[in-house]
Amino acid sequence: MRIHHLNCGSLRKIPLLDEELTAAAPDRELAAVCHCLLIETDSDGLVLVDTGLGTADLRHPERSLGADWVAYAQPVLDPEESALRQVARLGHAPQDVRHIVLTHLHRDHTGGLPDFPHARVHVHPDEYRAVTDPAAAHHRHSLDHFMPAHRAHDPLLTPAHVDADVRSEWFGFPGVARPQGLECELLLVPLPGHSAGHAGVAVRDDEGRWLLHGGDAYMYHGELEHTPALSHPVLDPVQQGAQTDAAARLGTRDRLRDRADAVTVISAHDPWEFARLTAPRG
Repeated sequence: MRIHHLNCGSLRKIPLLDEELTAAAPDRELAAVCHCLLIETDSDGLVLVDTGLGTADLRHPERSLGADWVAYAQPVLDPEESALRQVARLGHAPQDVRHIVLTHLHRDHTGGLPDFPHARVHVHPDEYRAVTDPAAAHHRHSLDHFMPAHRAHDPLLTPAHVDADVRSEWFGFPGVARPQGLECELLLVPLPGHSAGHAGVAVRDDEGRWLLHGGDAYMYHGELEHTPALSHPVLDPVQQGAQTDAAARLGTRDRLRDRADAVTVISAHDPWEFARLTAPRG
């Protein structure tokens, strides 16, 4: 498998915190990103992990994403950053994206769904239940974040499968699910707190090491790289406004920090992490 790191939507600029400023940190202010993965597989075609902002979002941002969100997030709205355009630049057709795996259903992760209407869309069963079961406790909260424009084409939303007869754990995280119909080694790992069924997407990188796209389990690298956690004052209100369970989210973040030596963990929005992973290798 080959993994491409894509920024599918630059957002407002955020500064590197004073505690981390050094002469070796030239990029002291960067635009937050919508970090997505494009995975080339031998068995399943292209698999897109999260979709960032889609082409319709970029044409009609206030209508598609909501005026309040646009005013706060300040998206750059560059069509070349859409997953659709980046897939084409890598030499693929949109139809080659056969599967989309989502960490969760918030607007900055689902905007590209209408650009790949044929793709099967996989989510953790808890997230699926939150938007399809009217009796679910977080049903209204979840639908408020899953934008109507992103689901107007009736995406092929599919709950991943948790095998109740097998100990479904990954590095101590229980409730791991496997997307249905995928042969490649890819897992949805519950990372509770941010949304009703928020999950990381685990896949082995080009060197055989586990890579975990942690979605919005944390938003700034200092939360995992510093003890105690160093969160970001610009990103904290975003996290607090979206989360469904603050205690669960903080617990998830701390568990990820404890496993950072064994797994490469990435956030959906940290631009410094994205820069490290996309820097040319010398």
